[in-house]
Amino acid sequence: MKVIHLISGGDSGGAKTHVLSLLQNLNKTITAQLVCFRDGPFAEEARSLGIPTEIFGGNNVLRTRRLLTDYIRRGGYQLIHCHGSRANMIGALLQGPTGLPVVTTVHSDYRLDYMGRPLGRLTYGAINAWALRRLDYRIGVSDAMVDLLIKRNFPPDRFYAIYNGIDFTPPPPQEDRLGYLRSLGADVEADSVVIGIAARLNPVKDMSTLIRGFAEGYKSCKKLRLVIAGDGEEREKLGNLAKELGVEKQVAFAGWISGGMDRFYGALDVNALTSLSETFPYALTEGARFRLATVATAVGGIPYLIDQGVNGYLIQPGDWKTLGKHFADLGNDDRLRREMGEGLYEKASTQFSIQRTVDTQLHIYSEILRRHSRPKAKRDGVVICGAYGRGNAGDDAILEAILQEMRTLDPDMPVTVLSKDPKSTRLAYRVRAVSRVALVSWYTAMRHAKLYINGGGSLIQDVTSRRSLWFYLMNIRAAKRAGCKVQMYGCGIGPVTRMNHRQLAAAVLNRSVDVITLREPDSRDELRAMGVDKPEILLTADPALTLRQAGDNETDSVLLEAGIPPHGRYICFALRRWKGYEDKAALFGKAARYAWERYGLTPVFLAVEKRMDPSASRMAAEGLKDVPHYFLDDAGRAGTMIGALSRMEIVVAMRLHALIFAAGQGIPLAGVVYDPKVSAFLRYIGQDIFTDLEALTEENLKQMVDEAAAKGQHPEVQASAVRRLQSLERGNVEVAQRLLGR
Repeated sequence: MKVIHLISGGDSGGAKTHVLSLLQNLNKTITAQLVCFRDGPFAEEARSLGIPTEIFGGNNVLRTRRLLTDYIRRGGYQLIHCHGSRANMIGALLQGPTGLPVVTTVHSDYRLDYMGRPLGRLTYGAINAWALRRLDYRIGVSDAMVDLLIKRNFPPDRFYAIYNGIDFTPPPPQEDRLGYLRSLGADVEADSVVIGIAARLNPVKDMSTLIRGFAEGYKSCKKLRLVIAGDGEEREKLGNLAKELGVEKQVAFAGWISGGMDRFYGALDVNALTSLSETFPYALTEGARFRLATVATAVGGIPYLIDQGVNGYLIQPGDWKTLGKHFADLGNDDRLRREMGEGLYEKASTQFSIQRTVDTQLHIYSEILRRHSRPKAKRDGVVICGAYGRGNAGDDAILEAILQEMRTLDPDMPVTVLSKDPKSTRLAYRVRAVSRVALVSWYTAMRHAKLYINGGGSLIQDVTSRRSLWFYLMNIRAAKRAGCKVQMYGCGIGPVTRMNHRQLAAAVLNRSVDVITLREPDSRDELRAMGVDKPEILLTADPALTLRQAGDNETDSVLLEAGIPPHGRYICFALRRWKGYEDKAALFGKAARYAWERYGLTPVFLAVEKRMDPSASRMAAEGLKDVPHYFLDDAGRAGTMIGALSRMEIVVAMRLHALIFAAGQGIPLAGVVYDPKVSAFLRYIGQDIFTDLEALTEENLKQMVDEAAAKGQHPEVQASAVRRLQSLERGNVEVAQRLLGR
């Protein structure tokens, strides 16, 4: 593989480190040619690292374009990779004459690159913004940078994320730590706990919050010291602030550190960063290399490195009080510092090493070349329609599962999702998404797609809304008329209560659907009763059964954020407001008290639908003031919700997808049925512990808790049923594969 990298040649900081370390290591595997538009220290350092480097100087853009076009053709390069505004402009101009794919790495927010330079912003900034939108593909230095650009309406399916990686070769042993720190101006003793930061002293780094937080922590931990490595326009202001807060002696301003940063990080106990904005700072992975406990603001890509409360602490920008508390906790607890530092090292060294960065970059190149060579087709890809973008974790889990399965068929397949909130869907899944009310947009997508998927869940029903039924039937009919194959994917049917609705649904499904795959047998019976007999009908399972739980650290972080100790003994209640719920809510509280008193299980109230379920949870918990209990109002996406449910010993749920997720983890279940889909699923997995909401009493709910507790001794029966369903679920994908003609 031969890739040509374009860069101005005047870059510094993180962008410089990223490009040079990346190219140095890429050249061990492929040809990565560097082209700078000026000579100087950047190009000299590149040459010293063994990176093949050429200079194409001058301000004549058209001449540069012509010379580079000839150079690229003669060199047989396959891909053009740009870094920075000038390179982006040249890359956009090279697309036509070379016919090669052009990708750019976005190292910073392009709207802030020329802050304080209005003329530069009007000229170079405007040209860069134009070029960024013209280029074929974009790589963000962190998922947060990708999200930022997607929010600005860049195509979500043309993005990749990469993280700054470093070499985690063990650092040299520290010699004379105290002597070194004192040489930097620090007033330290043998028992001092030294907090450090390496950053420019400018407003975006928000050092005022750092010093205020340090002063707050110092009140309860007199061993704390702070060393600031860096310089900038705020030096005098920050010195005055330290004096004003009474920590002038405890704060050392070391200026820029010469001779490398190993000695600096090796002398610290705690690494800190209080920036208002970041992409993915090297300062944190450098600190992780030295196993430093870390406190940082939750900005940019930092939360992808630090799992809150597990391997470090995250604060909101400007929150100096919480920062001070974390500093004091770390200063007063040697064991906590060691555990935090070791945990961060373990994650960073495996996920954010330079080799991981290089491997990711090579994978991106391979995918771009594959996508670029994909034959153009009149019809290609899938349109997916369902109850997405409503804040319901169960419905969004269905979408996540379907997307995952479509990508196993074809990772480059175009996908368009119809969503109530297309912006959130684009961000969450990085697919094209259009509003459910944008008729022209979704019909245009149907005319170009091969397959339309009516995406899981119980969409064909008229209990929650008749307009919803009409909408989905209209979409199915429109998709068929637009020339798509139509699949109803791992879905439930009903209840459809009105006779005219049953007749309408049967007519549309018989005329417009090719295959219906169902998640349980009751839905098959309902289709037969409605007179649906023209489409092929297969029994499969709910797509959400294929989703996996998040890693332990990520799950721990979600639980800790809600104040829940990650490894306690818990019973989970996943409830929802429904007709008659208010009359029964107190019964769940009584069952929670019973589980606590008899089995020692602490109640956790989990929200599947983030906007509606918390009120149901609190209504049930009103009588638990003397019983410890927790609310998990935001368990994140499906993976972390499954992870949280895997920590429960019993799950009592009205919400279907809480039951599905827990069943997939082999957790004993007790179902409270407000809709036939709940009992249908439980029967399908051979689970008989359920009762209707209307028939719920204190006695039968406690009895279900007892039965679930007893089943916890024999999880293999339920696990076997779930494995069978997961095997059946593969039928959904096989049908889609057949309809796509693959």
